[in-house]
Amino acid sequence: MTNHQILNPADHGQLRIRTEPGASFGDAVTACLAVPAEFRRLACEFPILFRFDAEHGSFSALALMGFEEGENLYLDGDRWDAVCRPLALAVQPFLIGRSQDGDGPSQVHIDMAHPRIATDGTGTPVFDEAGQPTAFLQQAIEMLGALDDGYRASGDFFAACKRYDLLEPFSMDVTLNNGAMHRMVGYHLVNEERLQALEPAVLAELSAEGHLLPLYMAIASLGNLGKLIARKNRRSDG
Repeated sequence: MTNHQILNPADHGQLRIRTEPGASFGDAVTACLAVPAEFRRLACEFPILFRFDAEHGSFSALALMGFEEGENLYLDGDRWDAVCRPLALAVQPFLIGRSQDGDGPSQVHIDMAHPRIATDGTGTPVFDEAGQPTAFLQQAIEMLGALDDGYRASGDFFAACKRYDLLEPFSMDVTLNNGAMHRMVGYHLVNEERLQALEPAVLAELSAEGHLLPLYMAIASLGNLGKLIARKNRRSDG
C-alpha cells in the first residue's frame, strides 16, 4: 500500500526521513530502475541491463544488484557498499506528481506509507522551523528533477535502440563456489557487434542525440557482472 501526498509545510512541517541504508527501509531490491542519463555514473558499480515489457511494448533499464528476489548485494547490513545509488532508489520516499491531465508544473509528492518515514522523532527534517525546505529536501528535489528529466529523455533513447535493433535478449547461468546455480533470464543487453557495425553517419547521429555514450556505458558496465558474482560468493561462503 502507498499513500502519496503533495508535500507541503502545512501538512508535513514536522516530517522527518530516515536516510540510513537498510533492508527495512526499502533497500532490499534485486534491481532498480535506471535512466540513460545516469549510466555513466552507475557503470562504475552496477551491471546495467534492459527489460522488455511485452504488455506495453517498451524497454526500461535496470541497475542489477542481486540474483534472488529481494537480494541487494550492495547492502551490507546498515552499510551501503558502493560509491553511488540509482536516482530512483536515492530519492525515496519522494516522487514526482502531476495533475491527471498531465498539464501544469510537476509537484513533489511523498509516500507517507514508505518505511523511510520516521515515526519516532528521529531522522532528517524535511522543513525547517520557518517552513522552508531544508538542504536535505533541496537535494532531494534536485535528484527528482534529474530523474524526471532522464525518464522523459529515455523514450528517445529506446526509440533509437529499436530503430537500429541494438538490444538483444540475454541469459546467463551463474554457478557459485558452493555449487548453487542462479539463472538470469528475461534481460536484454546492447549488441556490441551491431553497434560497431553501424555506418559512421548513424554513429554521428546517435552521438549528436546523446545516445551513444549511454550505449557504451551500458556495455562497459557488464564488467560488473563478475564483481557481482564475487559479492554473491562472499556472501554465500560467509
